[in-house]
Amino acid sequence: MTLTPPPSQQTPNSPHRRVLIVGNYCHDVLIQNNTVVAETLGGAASFISNVLDSSSVSCDLISKVGRDFKYDVAHPPIVAPEMATTVFEAYFDLGIGHSDRVLKRVAACDPILPSDIPDSRFDIGMAVGVGGEILPETLEKMVEICDVVAVDIQALIRVFDPVDGAVKLVDLKESGFSHLMGKIGFLKASSDEALFMDVEEMRCLCCVVVTSGEKGCRIYDKDDETVVPPFVAKQVDPTGAGDSFLGGLVVGLVEGLDVPDAALLGNLFGSVTVEHIGQPKFDLTMLQRVKDEVQRRKKQCNLSSSHNNDHDEFHARLSPARFQESPLQPKILVNGHLCDRS
Repeated sequence: MTLTPPPSQQTPNSPHRRVLIVGNYCHDVLIQNNTVVAETLGGAASFISNVLDSSSVSCDLISKVGRDFKYDVAHPPIVAPEMATTVFEAYFDLGIGHSDRVLKRVAACDPILPSDIPDSRFDIGMAVGVGGEILPETLEKMVEICDVVAVDIQALIRVFDPVDGAVKLVDLKESGFSHLMGKIGFLKASSDEALFMDVEEMRCLCCVVVTSGEKGCRIYDKDDETVVPPFVAKQVDPTGAGDSFLGGLVVGLVEGLDVPDAALLGNLFGSVTVEHIGQPKFDLTMLQRVKDEVQRRKKQCNLSSSHNNDHDEFHARLSPARFQESPLQPKILVNGHLCDRS
């Protein structure tokens, strides 16, 4: 499986920028036993841009926030002066090995409109809303200007309780987006989210990637089904792991890897993210070793006379690079500042 845009999305001889990320930044509040444990920069777009920036992949980011936005970011957002920044509260047990959490959207910024998106062409577009900010017409605009669009299903199927903002999911067919699925390249879902779509139907329309945390991920397309192994991690906070996975997948695609190899990169970045509270800071030595292994893998595949479906060697070579940084982040981010865990 390689990255090939549908004919309707191919526009030869037009100048391209690399990656377009569309999704709002958020304020994330982590709560345990009715106590605020940490306040961090959130939103899928923030985790994904962190992966792409760390991997030296050029990207544009379209995000909306309110005037109360707390963080300095590499990709400045659009400020909606009459609105508050989107806020999510996450209620969960921070103990290692526990991933259950309850998410509530307690404030929501404006949606991202087609007019907010530049008319430039991009190699890859990423629709990664978390708070209902992606509209069907916004995704349609992305399909028009991007060779390939990768969509996180949470941007399409999340709905929010009108009383307390609790996050709920609806079936993809009821989301208002199902008519666009044949126009996108990739649809990413967690194993829980995948229950809200017909995977067999979707795999005939686009490449479907289903993540399963510590079990890795599974890739479905028209002809193949591939299991991609995980990397060992000591989970502290699952927030952003799926976003970092999608960022790593896109880094691999930009680098020219086939989809299973790119998904291995996704698993790697996701495994690092779960060991942090808030935005991970990727170790520079790890990043360099990963880049070296990616180049080695590309050369190996180019020299092979047949398509190499055995990804075990690439996984084995990435594993030592993965553990260049310490297993657990020594500090947490509270109100934008690093603090000791104790």
